[in-house]
Amino acid sequence: CSARLQGEAAAFTAALRTLVNNPQFSDVTFVVGQEQQKVFAHRCVLACRCQAFQGMLGQGPAGSEDSPSSIPPQGPFILGNVQPEVFLAVIEFLYTNSVTLNSHIALEVLTSSVEYGLQDLCKLCVKFIKDTLSVEQVCEALQAAVTYGQADLQQHCLAFIEGCTAAVVRTQGFHELSDVVLARVLRSDRLAVDELDLVQAVREWAHVSSAVLERPVPEVAALPVRELRLPLLAPSELVTLESHNQRDLLIPAESIAAAWRSHALRKGSGVPSRLCRPRRGTRPRDHHRHLDPHAK
Repeated sequence: CSARLQGEAAAFTAALRTLVNNPQFSDVTFVVGQEQQKVFAHRCVLACRCQAFQGMLGQGPAGSEDSPSSIPPQGPFILGNVQPEVFLAVIEFLYTNSVTLNSHIALEVLTSSVEYGLQDLCKLCVKFIKDTLSVEQVCEALQAAVTYGQADLQQHCLAFIEGCTAAVVRTQGFHELSDVVLARVLRSDRLAVDELDLVQAVREWAHVSSAVLERPVPEVAALPVRELRLPLLAPSELVTLESHNQRDLLIPAESIAAAWRSHALRKGSGVPSRLCRPRRGTRPRDHHRHLDPHAK
């Protein structure tokens, strides 16, 4: 008759935590980040907890390119593209199955968790990001969620953006979105912002992207512009839009012409003018689709 009995988990975790970045008994060293900070670790712990580290630290067949003779027993392994604080968070998780996060490193730890194949750490990062989401960080979080296929985090970020769109579109994170992710945001029917303000936000995003990518404004903005619902603009706003559009050709002329045709059709159908000026911020956009068969 046999049984496996479990001791106190907290005491075990606390003991292992003392080994994190502890040079005593360490047999592998990493040089991390631009600061070239040394991080000490133990091969057996890293290898048994993470397959990626197992491959990095494992010994290749004698005489092969991966032979241990070409790798010093204690490294150092150079990891110049990761912040020391981020790498130490990963190491902490491998030793203790827990992680200490803050809003400055959570997204980068999420990135590392994906790169190292640490699904449990990825889940912890997603939970922390969702619990601490802010206007300033939501676009960066959405971009990461799309990049790493985190569907739950994507939905959470989109719902957050829908609730405070007018503030979000003024952030640096909004201007740094990729065209694919921005188009996904614009596809929402529940953005809490006036349509003309949204067009202006896309224009500002396009100019930033054009400067960064060194490509013309109409080219970088082609995908997001397709998601703008110009028929939601009032005639006076369309006039303003045409004036601004002459400077950068952000919106194709045929799209503006289609918006004018939509207004003409609504006017001819006898729809009251007050219903011809819906706003994203007042109610969901899909509520007004029946008023405009030409709207996306």
